[in-house]
Amino acid sequence: MLVSVYGSAVFGVDAQRITIEVNIDKGIGYHLVGLPDNAVRESNFRIAAALKNIGYKLPGKKITLNMAPADLRKEGSAYDLPLSVGILAASDQIKAPSMEDYILMGELALDGKIRPIKGALPIAIQALKDGFKGILLPKENEREAAIVKGLEVYGMDNLTDVIAFFEGSQSYSPTVVDTRKAFNEQLKYPEHDFSDVKGQETIKRCMEIAAAGGHNIILIGPPGAGKTMLAKRLPSILPPMTLQEALETTKIHSVVGKIKNQGLISIRPFRSPHHTISDVALVGGGQYPQPGEISMAHNGVLFLDELPEFKRSVLEVMRQPLEDREVTISRAKFTVTYPASFMLVASMNPSPSGYFNDGKSGSVTPFEMQRYLGKISGPLLDRIDLHVEVEPVPFEKLSDTRPAESSASIRSRVTEARKRQTERFKNAKNTHYNAQMSSRQIRKYCCLDQEATQLLKSAMERLSLSARAYDRILKVSRTLADLAGQENVNSDHIAEAIQYRSLDREGWLG
Repeated sequence: MLVSVYGSAVFGVDAQRITIEVNIDKGIGYHLVGLPDNAVRESNFRIAAALKNIGYKLPGKKITLNMAPADLRKEGSAYDLPLSVGILAASDQIKAPSMEDYILMGELALDGKIRPIKGALPIAIQALKDGFKGILLPKENEREAAIVKGLEVYGMDNLTDVIAFFEGSQSYSPTVVDTRKAFNEQLKYPEHDFSDVKGQETIKRCMEIAAAGGHNIILIGPPGAGKTMLAKRLPSILPPMTLQEALETTKIHSVVGKIKNQGLISIRPFRSPHHTISDVALVGGGQYPQPGEISMAHNGVLFLDELPEFKRSVLEVMRQPLEDREVTISRAKFTVTYPASFMLVASMNPSPSGYFNDGKSGSVTPFEMQRYLGKISGPLLDRIDLHVEVEPVPFEKLSDTRPAESSASIRSRVTEARKRQTERFKNAKNTHYNAQMSSRQIRKYCCLDQEATQLLKSAMERLSLSARAYDRILKVSRTLADLAGQENVNSDHIAEAIQYRSLDREGWLG
């Protein structure tokens, strides 16, 4: 007897329907075809044990299972459930007339329990597009898949429940998640708040600008100045995610398998990889490509602490994603693209000893500082909009008992500035905030008067700035104008934006 059952395969952050055809005929043997990997090939042992332990059996006939499209590589153990249900239906051990209306995914334990899978959200989205009535998957993944409206999602504990569902011997109700409610339950009191930061008003201002325009920022200062502390508090002042951004972020985390018993991710991600990270782990890839840290930080913050300590090759592979806001991983037979629209926050010491050329550094010379800073390439620095020096906090500020400005009040100003940008770019497909502006949009929205033009010209000549640095200054000045609630960019905004190009200034090292 021939039956068809449906599963799904995840490629990149999207899924594709897999049709599993099960044919049982006279003879003997178990033939699984359709480019399965080792994990899929080993499923016959798990299926045989699971069926025996719940009172069914693997038929002693010739079983042929075809996973179509047959030229697409299938990987992972999540096909155990559709394969086992297909075998039971084809051997007439169960009656499942409605089986073709559902997508089935799940790994089987030897006692018939269903274990969680990766990529439940992209699978559910694709199932809805393909016109399926519902999806059956492990209990741990039900909230994640239930985000998709218009699709019945059933979380199952074991194979017996799945059989009972199809035979109608037991009724099950689909999982419902109120996405709006889940989404609106934002973190009112973040773990890291700017009210804890004593002094550092200049840096707080820079962080506010960076958050308002989505700009990349580098913090340069001695140990203990508060670089890491400030960076960790940046997500708390970022505007709340839109529903679309939350879905994109959840999709990526779902593919990696980081979501269990969790619905929509409504808090912006903060990723802080160790400096020993490889370039593949950072941008994504591998034999079976997976998203890297930059994609995990999509719509959030990627924090690189002690930037010069990262391997040169690791930093250089970030160049293209910083510009294009996506990363493409190419293989001989296929190409996958992962989104990577993140804010880069980097921190570094000015010298190997950790101090500026100010007497504390002892024997550190300007040459040694220059060599240390030279570990970061010019093209990468060009892609960072704000260069900020962080000075140690004096005792008077540290011992001040007055509370500083909270993250909530800073976030309200940032959100207002972002609203202006959203309105400005409402007709632009890939532009949502100032840092994403193209050259054409910069010319359109950053019109300068005579005074501002002259100021920028003299700065360009004195500091020998590149064309990319010129664009960066204009983008930052546009954000400054938005924060001030002004329509046009003036000389004050240009002057402040130039101030945040420390590493471009001659004589900065003393």
